[in-house]
Amino acid sequence: MTTNRFRRTRVLVTGGAGFVGSHLCERLLADGAEVLCLDNFYTGRRETVAHLLDNPRFELMRHDVTFPVYVEVDRIFNLACPASPIHYQKDPVQTLKTSVHGSINMLGLAKRLRARILQASTSEVYGDPIEHPQKESYWGNVNPIGTRACYDEGKRAAETLFMDYHRQHKLSVRVARIFNTYGPRMHPNDGRVVSNFIVQALEGEPITLYGDGSQTRSFCYVDDLVEGLVRLMDHPDDDIGPVNLGNPGEFSMRELAEKVITLTGSSSRLVHRPLPEDDPKRRSPDIDRAKALLGWSPKVDLEAGLEKAIAWFKRLREGEA
Repeated sequence: MTTNRFRRTRVLVTGGAGFVGSHLCERLLADGAEVLCLDNFYTGRRETVAHLLDNPRFELMRHDVTFPVYVEVDRIFNLACPASPIHYQKDPVQTLKTSVHGSINMLGLAKRLRARILQASTSEVYGDPIEHPQKESYWGNVNPIGTRACYDEGKRAAETLFMDYHRQHKLSVRVARIFNTYGPRMHPNDGRVVSNFIVQALEGEPITLYGDGSQTRSFCYVDDLVEGLVRLMDHPDDDIGPVNLGNPGEFSMRELAEKVITLTGSSSRLVHRPLPEDDPKRRSPDIDRAKALLGWSPKVDLEAGLEKAIAWFKRLREGEA
């Protein structure tokens, strides 16, 4: 679904050359916005937005959000931060700086411009949850000194900054807690479970399950997520607090692996590896707030979404994507 809701609106998307960011830029352009895509290309890639470069309403800027940027915009989507463990654990200090310094810089820009700003937070703020499914009122169960803390605590600190800027400076803020998202343009080597399983299956390699494969996740197709982000940014209320965006359908890692094997027609077998430190055992969103406030719920089921993602990974292998 597209509208003209952002017509003549200049929108900054940090991390815009990433997986989710590229889809968001595409959607905003379809909705009539002028889009400034900002990325330092640490995990984002020019190829994800190459098809947008000829659009006169699209601009690509190489910049790191840990340094201030001086531009003129009406709305800001702050997506900048490596989101997969293999990337955010490679340079944990920089990951934390991206969440904290990056948020301070983007909030400072929004304050100067009186622009509305949305923070792409994460389900990782809930840590290894004791409450299930996770509601926005749940404060989480996070190890503050573990190997995942650079990302988990960075995003928690960013949420604090956003809400304090709202309370102290009356800034118009939005916070989206994003659960596992998948679809075309995922980085093939980002270490995320969906891309891992698809790549391994297409190559006929063993599919890696950590632990016994019983841990669960929910998987939201990227178009559904982008619709949620757009609706949240467009919501008129400045004091709604964090909103979960994810698909409440819950699947074990083993179930996901078996679906991927079936859909790819692969002969891959399952192999088991030790469970990583602080890896959550269960993860599924309660999306009642998103339904009530935004009229939003995901439309694409897992099998249909996986078919689209697999088709894209096949084209990537053949050099066509």
